[in-house]
Formats: sequence, structure tokens, C-alpha cells
Amino acid sequence: MAVLRLGTRSSQLAMAQSEHVAAMLRDQGHDVELVKITTSGDKLSGPISPAGGKALWVQEIEQALLDASIDLAVHSAKDLPVELADGLTIGAYPEREDPRDAFIGAPGRRFAALPPGSKVGTGSLRRIALLRSLRPELEPVPIRGNVPTRLEKIESMSLDGVILASAGLVRLGMEDRILDPLDPDRYIPAAGQGALALEIRIDDDDIQQIIGGMNDRHVAAEVRAERAFLQELGVGCQTPVAVHASIHGIRLRLRALVLSPDGQQRVEGSAEGEIETPETLGVTLGRELLQRGAGRILEASE
Repeated sequence: MAVLRLGTRSSQLAMAQSEHVAAMLRDQGHDVELVKITTSGDKLSGPISPAGGKALWVQEIEQALLDASIDLAVHSAKDLPVELADGLTIGAYPEREDPRDAFIGAPGRRFAALPPGSKVGTGSLRRIALLRSLRPELEPVPIRGNVPTRLEKIESMSLDGVILASAGLVRLGMEDRILDPLDPDRYIPAAGQGALALEIRIDDDDIQQIIGGMNDRHVAAEVRAERAFLQELGVGCQTPVAVHASIHGIRLRLRALVLSPDGQQRVEGSAEGEIETPETLGVTLGRELLQRGAGRILEASE
């Protein structure tokens, strides 16, 4: 077919992710054009959550798909709302990068040895709540910006360090900065963290056939379980929720945590299920946590 038009945000990380997908498509013999799209989230100067949540990062891209001005879109699965626009679907989940959070410290600062009162920058409600729950002696400092900007704030804001997604650092060629990856069983990642989602039109069989071979069935099972958990809870960006799936042999394990913003209340659990039925696992664990009190935390956070 003609040149494949791949829609992407224009941030450094989004471009790196899209170039990675474009390279895989070019290896298959396709011509690919990257189409940069500015989203409402890119224009935002204030807090993300009150302004509209994850949809801010994707709505213009989804509209471009629906208008057929692009053929597919590359998203960080973490940024993708549970509900996609009508007429769109995820055509493939490529191989997943490291899903863990990582602490990037100022010179000489290591996470385990941070003294009380140390300032740790992060733009994530989940990470702030985790710090308040697991390391209450530390001071979370809200920060925004792309990965390089957040790293610069270690010096410009006199921070002792920042917490970022390991995957973003790896994709930007900064894996040498990852000295303190955080244990995913304690500092549970966000749903979809480290994974890419290739979004297409439901009725575009040609594009589905082209990208179908890029789908990693294990990654697809993990992310589908994580997203089903979020959907069962009915949560957006306003509540600190963590959920992470992993493959163990022929079984799919899902671990999840719902926190109050101050980190004082937490409901957590885990479950295992069949790789072939990831949504069932996500729904089951979601219902269990709701029954054990997660619903009250969610209601109080609204």
C-alpha cells in the first residue's frame, strides 16, 4: 500500500517510541511517515487530572484516525484511556520495555539511603501516594515536563532525586542513569507502564494485517488484564491506583493497589489466571479489591 501515516505526539519520548515502531514497519518493507500531532495535554500548563485526565493526551490523535488523516497511532499504553473512541481499537502491543519505576538521584544520592526530609520529584499521584505510604519521611515534590526537563529539575529545584518510568529512560538512551530501579512488588507500576499500544480503525483490515505480526501475545495479555482492572474500578487520573501483570510459566499474575492520596489508606491484592483470559483476571481482582474497601477510597478521592 501507499506510505503508512503514523500519528504521534511530538515530545522527545513520543518520537523515540514512534521511530521504534516505524523502524519495525520499514524492516517489513513499508514506507512510513511520522505525523506529529499536538494534543490538549501538550498545551496544558496546570495540573493534568482536574483538566480532563488521560483523554487530553489522545483525543486529537484519535480524531485524526477517525478522519483517516493517519493510518495508525503509537501511544504509551500508560497514557491511553480505558475507553477508546468509538470505531477504534488496539491492533497490536509490541514487546514491552522495563515496566518499573526508577529513582534518579542527585550526585551521591541513592534511594534506600535518603535521609529524612529528602525532596523527591514526581508528577504522578500514584508515585506520590506510594512515597507517602512506604517512605513517609521523604517529601514528595510535584513536577511536570518531559523526561529531560524532569531530570534537569534535580538541579534547578535542588531535589534529592526524581522518580520516572524506567522505560522512558531506556527509550531515550539514558539507561545508564538507572541505578535505583524500584521493586515492582512494593512500588507497583501504573497500568500499561513500559508498553506501547498501536491504535487503528476497527474496520481497517489492511493495517491490522500489517501490524498484526508486531503483537506480543504475552504483553497483550498483561496490558489487557491491567486495563480490565482499571475499567472494573471505574477510575481515572484522580485516584492513585497501581496494577502490574507478569507472566509466570503458563500463568498470568496480577498485582494491584488502591491508595488514598495521602498514602494512609491502602487496599492491595493479587491473583493468578489463564493467559488466554486476561480480562477475566482483571475484573476478578478489581471486584475483590472493591469488596475489601477500595470503593470507599475511590469515593473519598473523587
